[in-house]
Amino acid sequence: MLQLPESLLGHISYEEFLRDYWQKKPLFIKNAIPNFESPIDEHELAGLALEEQVESRLVMETGPKGEKWHLENGPFKAERFNELPESHWTLLVQAVDHYVPEVAALIEAFDFIPSWRVDDIMISYAPKEGSVGPHLDYYDVFLLQTQGSRRWQIGGFADDKTPFIPDVQLRILQDFDATETFICEPGDLLYLPPQLAHYGVSQSDDCMTWSVGFRAPSADEIVTSLADFIGESLCEDDRYQDPDLELQSHTSEIGADAINRVQAIIQEKLADKATIKAWFGRYMTQPKYLDQLIPAETALTQAKMEQEISQGMAICLSEGSRIAFSEAENGLLLFADGDGFEVSAADREVVLFLTEQKHLTYHELSSSSKDFKGIILDLLNRGTLYLSD
Repeated sequence: MLQLPESLLGHISYEEFLRDYWQKKPLFIKNAIPNFESPIDEHELAGLALEEQVESRLVMETGPKGEKWHLENGPFKAERFNELPESHWTLLVQAVDHYVPEVAALIEAFDFIPSWRVDDIMISYAPKEGSVGPHLDYYDVFLLQTQGSRRWQIGGFADDKTPFIPDVQLRILQDFDATETFICEPGDLLYLPPQLAHYGVSQSDDCMTWSVGFRAPSADEIVTSLADFIGESLCEDDRYQDPDLELQSHTSEIGADAINRVQAIIQEKLADKATIKAWFGRYMTQPKYLDQLIPAETALTQAKMEQEISQGMAICLSEGSRIAFSEAENGLLLFADGDGFEVSAADREVVLFLTEQKHLTYHELSSSSKDFKGIILDLLNRGTLYLSD
């Protein structure tokens, strides 16, 4: 079982971190998790990369035809790993926390950041000199060294106007000037804010790094998704109207009055906070991989669910599932895997327990309403929740 320290940031308080470092500047914590032992080794990681449902990549500094920075996407054949050179390559496996509960346990250490912001834990493995080149990420990331050692060089902040190496499948910075250097060993943690250029290179033959990334949807994704959500509830009768239309000098001109009418429609539809809340909760709890939700083989009934719970079974959140809540006018909104449920104020405590502790026992469920038990039954049958002993 992963042993987590009382505080992941050493002598720096979480309040200080959020005030002075979060999305502002990097932070290196030496020995953040003392005596760290990885619950997964390179062979198990490679095994995941063979699976069809697992997203994985292989980055080689020099490709088979001598090209610079070669990328291959999984799933891979086992023989591929026997063909790799002794150095200068990296295997990356996405969302390992969705498949290995011992890896998922690390997320508990980041409870000073809203849980709905967490994306996943990617694990990379590299022999000596393995790297993915100097690059930037558009999200916050904590880099935990779990095996071997890696040299991290930190540069300045970059953006879309920063030149990347042309004709390469990876977004690798054309120019990189290091301002700081850190050598990360097992248990060391490095935080990087979004768009900070960085360059990690393996210093050992067994370098493994866990990357805890956080969701940061782009403005394009936000506007497009919100518009789609609102559009589903609009009726055909709701249209552009101009009962105040006046005679124009030029019939082909789209005048200021027309633009004002359209702007009023957009503002009316997009400005409702309740609608935005209902959309955002669903959007931020959408699972990273939809096919990971595995419905129950045999649909549970309410009676069967309550019988299992009364006999000591617990209801747990599935690996890869996401859950959150928002305050509502008459209670709470519970969000789970991209869906939303209205919950009465009487069930507030049990909702808070579920969303914070990620499980329910007979004690919590027995005190909840019939309606809330119906929601839990629905989530069990969908695969968001599961019964465990």
